[in-house]
Amino acid sequence: MKLYNPGGERGSAMSYAALLEKIEIMRSTLRWATRIERPEVEKLLRQANTLRDEVMRLSHQARFVQALGAEAALEPVDGNDRGTDRRTAAEPQPTAAPAGERRQALLARSFVFEGTFGDNPRLLDALEIAEKAAPTDLPVLVDGESGTGKELMAKVIHANGARADKPYVSVNCGAIPDSLLESELFGHRKGAFTGAANDRKGKFESAHKGTIFLDEIGELPLPGQVKLLRVLQSHEIQRVGSDETISVDARIVAATNKNLRKLIEQGSFREDLFYRLSVIHVTLPPLRERRDEIPLLLAYYGDESAEALKRRPVALSQRLRDFLLQYAYPGNIRELRNLMYRIACLAGETADLSHLPEDIRPGASAGPGTIAAQAVQAAAASSLAEAKRAASDEAERSCLERGLQETGGTVTELARRWDMNRSHLQILLKKHGLHSKDFRKGH
Repeated sequence: MKLYNPGGERGSAMSYAALLEKIEIMRSTLRWATRIERPEVEKLLRQANTLRDEVMRLSHQARFVQALGAEAALEPVDGNDRGTDRRTAAEPQPTAAPAGERRQALLARSFVFEGTFGDNPRLLDALEIAEKAAPTDLPVLVDGESGTGKELMAKVIHANGARADKPYVSVNCGAIPDSLLESELFGHRKGAFTGAANDRKGKFESAHKGTIFLDEIGELPLPGQVKLLRVLQSHEIQRVGSDETISVDARIVAATNKNLRKLIEQGSFREDLFYRLSVIHVTLPPLRERRDEIPLLLAYYGDESAEALKRRPVALSQRLRDFLLQYAYPGNIRELRNLMYRIACLAGETADLSHLPEDIRPGASAGPGTIAAQAVQAAAASSLAEAKRAASDEAERSCLERGLQETGGTVTELARRWDMNRSHLQILLKKHGLHSKDFRKGH
């Protein structure tokens, strides 16, 4: 993505990445400046930071527009191409695109997307709620499966609000040991406990006037929940080892991949804290329910990974692209991003199915090792429903593979044996990345 550079020769173009690099060089030079007074250096650094953040915001928005254009160019013109997985031939084609209009309306209102894509109605519902909530100081609770982009949504709320130029502080509540939780959130005084060699600000003080993102809020232990509730009520904190109260003004956005209402029933989450945090409640759908977003994300992370690895974007073979468009992504957006980084790292100019991890590669055998890995994955599922879905998908795939082996890869014969519609069988094969030709004799 290029940025117009009026100062360049004949109005040359400069990439956002190149501009960010120049800003980083400028910031590094300022840090070690000897002829400028330190207060002036600090002021210039703050201005450079603001400029860098603004360029990054523009880059995110430009990537969104670019990816949207790429997806429009890839849209199939006939009814028997990849677009058939979105609607059957019997369904009437829509005369208007209200979802697209909603997304364009957000763009027209200068909404900052922060890397969120797609025109899935449920995703747009979440973005429109975020747009309305952003200018307020009301607490927001974001829930959804792991990897659906909950922190991105928190950044969207921060970037579109009145606090966009103030600090954004992220806290993973599940990663802080219970003994250090209070110190991490609220800070401590020197000598408050062994190892407290200096006064230290907590996360809430660091987020003063800005936004604090409390990720995995369902992992917060009950004593921490009590202290957090007190902050929400009084907007004051006390550092560990101090009797002094400190006023804090931080907008709270919390996120969880757990069902907090069930945790309340189990007695592991406070009901009063839940209602304090969920004044505005946003639910992010899993990626498998917003498949229209996948081509945009492939383009976005393909570009991002190439930039990060300082190489040209990798072309995807048709087989690999078809697989990536149909894959179920149990790890959601995070899994898709990691796959694109892996492909960008391992592939040359063109990537193929061989560059995928072996455990998800089409035609991978369901041997003992694979079954054991699937058992571990099911055990690690965040909910019973997710475990059931993973097990059901694997049973379906195994049945399809066995049927194709028995019929020598003849889809028509398999559909006849199972007394099912051939087109529906093809959809199931696409879902699991299975190709009938891989099961034909002599292949």
